[in-house]
Amino acid sequence: MFPDVLLLLCVAAYMRRRPRTRRYWVHPMLQERRRKGQFRTLYRDLRHHPEKFFGYTRMSVSSFDGLLAKLKDALRRQDTNFRLAITPTERLLITLRFLATGHSYAALHYQFLMGRSTIRYLVLDTCKLIWKVLQPEFMPTPDVPMWEANMQLFWEKHDFPNCLGAVDGKHVRLVMPAFTGSLYYNFKKFFSLVLMAVVDPNLKFIYVDVGAYGSSHDSSVFQHSRFGVKLRTGQMTLPPPRPWPDTVEPPYPCVFVADEAFALSEHVMRPYAQRDMTHKKVVFNNRLTKARQVVECAFGILANKWRIYHTAIKMQPKYAIIVVKATCILHNYVRTLDSMTIEEEEGDLSNSALVTLPPATLRGPISAIHNRDKLADYFVP
Repeated sequence: MFPDVLLLLCVAAYMRRRPRTRRYWVHPMLQERRRKGQFRTLYRDLRHHPEKFFGYTRMSVSSFDGLLAKLKDALRRQDTNFRLAITPTERLLITLRFLATGHSYAALHYQFLMGRSTIRYLVLDTCKLIWKVLQPEFMPTPDVPMWEANMQLFWEKHDFPNCLGAVDGKHVRLVMPAFTGSLYYNFKKFFSLVLMAVVDPNLKFIYVDVGAYGSSHDSSVFQHSRFGVKLRTGQMTLPPPRPWPDTVEPPYPCVFVADEAFALSEHVMRPYAQRDMTHKKVVFNNRLTKARQVVECAFGILANKWRIYHTAIKMQPKYAIIVVKATCILHNYVRTLDSMTIEEEEGDLSNSALVTLPPATLRGPISAIHNRDKLADYFVP
């Protein structure tokens, strides 16, 4: 009987509780959004000063307009009798400002005079749309002609033959996620998720995989990613083996260059270990590093342009994945339309919020070791 009586008392106490009422339907300060908000007071002036507009949104006016045209229909919401909908332009501007600065929802709340929950929703919704709309055009699945163009550019710019792209994985800092234990706690003693990427010689992302636990190793993340599985099982559409430049035979497979954190394989070329180094191995490592630096530069530009990477992202991992994917596709979009170069980016590209993982100790197959030795001989005839 006692549990039943206790339950009845709890129900009675709940029913007697004074219902909570909202003090405001819309806070008086937020009602001034269309008159005093940053979108109303600043946006039009920024468009008359392209350099200021670029600093504010991290893209040119023409790129912003093009992006808005692609997203406008999906971002438009219906006006009601109670309130007017937030315009697509304002939604996109707030999202780009969030990505470009890393400001909290609270900071944007005071800048744009909009509710925190509203900003949170529209930022995530817009990031999803950015990836969905831009990915087919600005990060398509490569075909053989695209791979062959990359090989030609890698040889012309970085003196590395049969190279399709550079691979690397980086940590994206997170505020400690709830109820995850040590899954996101990495060897650098902070919480993160892994951004795995393949980059072309123009510093654009060919492929990204986001969301692996920070405690995971680069080699493991790559092998279990969709790209790594297709590469390992032969499902990737790659150019056939071919001789290196200025040689006739034999043909060698096309490869992706990577650092010591990756395992050597038929299509992944990594440097020699630092022990027992010879002149030939030093030359090979230098040539490979020169080609592999494109992925480091791409990560540096990404972090310096979208400065949400300069601090720990205050989101649950599933939402941080959405934001990171949006910045990666925006990176390709801006580099395609604005033709940015490394020298035009601000900041030190080597000092980024993205941290490299430690070396792997896996030994590659005999055929891959043989191909690496032959390539080292090719560099030092």
